[in-house]
Amino acid sequence: MNQTIKVAQPLVILHGDEMAQIAFERILQQFVTSKLDISLIEIDLSAENRLLTNGQAVVDAINALKTYGVGIKNAGMTVNRQQLDEMLTKYPAINESELDKLATKSPNGAIRKGIGGNITREDIEFSNLKVEHPNWIGRDIDVDTMDSGGLDHSYNELSDSTGVAKVIFVGNSGDPIELHRRTLKKGDPWLLATNDIDEIKQWAHRFFQRALTEKRDAYLGLKDTVIPGYDGVMRAAIEAIYTNDYQQAFAAADLNYHYELIDAQAARIVSNPPERALWGIPDNTTGMKIYKLVQQLKAYGLPTRKHHVSLSRMSAGGGDQYGSFNMPIEEDGIIKVVVDGIERHARFVKKNDPILFMSNDRQAIKDWVTQVFRDAAINKKEVYFGLKREFINYDDVYSTVINDVRNELAEQDTPPPSFMIMRPSRQLSKMITDPPRWGLYPAQNLDGDIFSDISAALGGSLATASSIIESTDGTMLYEAPHGTAHDLYLKYIESDGKTAIFNSSALIYAVANGLKTLGVRENNDALLQYSKQLKAALINTVASGTITGDLKGKTTDPNSETLVDMQGFLDAVEANIVH
Repeated sequence: MNQTIKVAQPLVILHGDEMAQIAFERILQQFVTSKLDISLIEIDLSAENRLLTNGQAVVDAINALKTYGVGIKNAGMTVNRQQLDEMLTKYPAINESELDKLATKSPNGAIRKGIGGNITREDIEFSNLKVEHPNWIGRDIDVDTMDSGGLDHSYNELSDSTGVAKVIFVGNSGDPIELHRRTLKKGDPWLLATNDIDEIKQWAHRFFQRALTEKRDAYLGLKDTVIPGYDGVMRAAIEAIYTNDYQQAFAAADLNYHYELIDAQAARIVSNPPERALWGIPDNTTGMKIYKLVQQLKAYGLPTRKHHVSLSRMSAGGGDQYGSFNMPIEEDGIIKVVVDGIERHARFVKKNDPILFMSNDRQAIKDWVTQVFRDAAINKKEVYFGLKREFINYDDVYSTVINDVRNELAEQDTPPPSFMIMRPSRQLSKMITDPPRWGLYPAQNLDGDIFSDISAALGGSLATASSIIESTDGTMLYEAPHGTAHDLYLKYIESDGKTAIFNSSALIYAVANGLKTLGVRENNDALLQYSKQLKAALINTVASGTITGDLKGKTTDPNSETLVDMQGFLDAVEANIVH
């Protein structure tokens, strides 16, 4: 390629954090700005800039994507309490109480909701990756979850009117206090879940006592960063009990306690299980899915990964725990849900009980199901929905919508692809233990996060999967499903930039996808050819055995592997681009 390719349409670039950002900047320079005559609309979505702009950077990102239509997003950091405190100390003029939630929370959900987009994640089709999975049969790992709380013990229904849904609390004063409100349309599902703080504490004692008695390391998994008022309340209560009552006993018994976000933890444990562990997942909705998967793995093991796996996450409606209102109750009282002025449900709650209210948009569900069927039809995929229709009306609406979409497709003489509806736990087990060729697994947002991370980890690395966010108006956002690689970033900083270790495959693939879409939209043959060459160069680099350390021993010919650092990998990909 001797001259730059002219690109008419701008490309939105959403910058992120840590090691992923170091890689992203080099990728943009090496494969975009040096090769193309293109206008980049760049927005800093780093954790620090989201704080400094009080979340305006997230709004700017949404507006840019809706204006220009095609973007590439890098991984961004979701700050924990310690990291937030450090940033607030650095910027003393910022008052935390005045911050918008977009300033401190993960921007991903807001962006997906803002553009009305749903995610498809799938394996990058490397030709020579073959992961040797651990022996799971008889593995001494048990999953422990609560019997109470969670979505299975919720009150849920379909709204029979269009109006405002209010979450009302009546405490000692006797006066109703509105905690939250949102608009529902007729047919939208909504759900109220609560958990008993005393039962959470009782479970924590049983969990830690069992780990000590059975001499197992204890693992705790929740999603406290995204659901702080529900999962975060559980984590705080459980870890306070561990610190006060069990930490010394664990140390004396030479046992360890580990906490991790449930999606990352599930990926890590399923793909690289400890020898002996007690895995605590107190949220019983998630816990029972993982429990059933582990039971199946212990009985039958992990199969050799031969087939392409795709997973579609419904995120546009914000319709599960990710889009919920959640908080701990401040005093004993009654929690009520009032829809269009009519009280639909009430229950007693105690001080510090976590509550969660969520709803979904029926039209957003329909848009997602249509997108799933369209993707499956074009790419010859089989669809496996995971729904709990027999337990909650909240999920039953999906099957109604699926039937509606099928009928509409039939009227257009477009037969829908082959599909099945099963429970989410069976959907997860099928995806991991019995994947058909080209299976597509649609899931709601939290399930999709967990399921896709497990699938990607079993495929070799989170950096060997692609992620595509598509909205009904045609807005396309491409991203890498991995995180910011905090541990690798610390090594990079400590070495003064000399140790740069990072697998850039997913980011390169996202860039190639974004350029391909621009090429299609402006009928730019040269850009289309370049995007195709960039993908091929990536695949061929790995096929030649030139890999980063995370893929060591995971190719079909380990003896021919050449390990390189981040820049070495990027240079190898560039050298493989056909000129």
